[in-house]
Amino acid sequence: MKRAFFIAPLLLLLISFTFSCKKVNELLTFEISDSQNIKIPASGVVAVPFISPVPVSVKSEESFKNNNTRADLVRDVTLSKLTLTITDPAAENFNFLKSITISIGTDQNDKVPLASLDNVPMGVSSIELKSSNTKLDKYIKASSYTLYTEVSLRGNVAHEITVRSDSKFKVTADPL
Repeated sequence: MKRAFFIAPLLLLLISFTFSCKKVNELLTFEISDSQNIKIPASGVVAVPFISPVPVSVKSEESFKNNNTRADLVRDVTLSKLTLTITDPAAENFNFLKSITISIGTDQNDKVPLASLDNVPMGVSSIELKSSNTKLDKYIKASSYTLYTEVSLRGNVAHEITVRSDSKFKVTADPL
């Protein structure tokens, strides 16, 4: 009986500690959103477009400050969502695209996969890529990073297409 009186408070303490840690993590987790335009040039007869690397200026310091943290306290950054939407021409869709992989890097030597999508659906003008779940701390803490795009096509791109990339990064920081 004495053991039950000893174990019950210990279990209660352990359960409350677990829930409080989850609450603290929720309080220290926030999202950083970013949007970039990507130009896909016309490919002509040969279905091999060249998509230039897209340099991105990071504005995370402001997001860190708005969420009461600093870059040195950020401990975990992952991509939670990446959506590509054709913005010009408005009637265009992704029928030309078979698969896409986007990588992120601060330079050509440290790029890592960010997100990808195989078997792009036909007839849609917006697609959501699957995150690679790569740890992205150093890229979000940097002053800038570059997005690198690799594609596989179903057909040629008749004219230049503008695609908006909307990304959301989940950021968790240590307490101050």
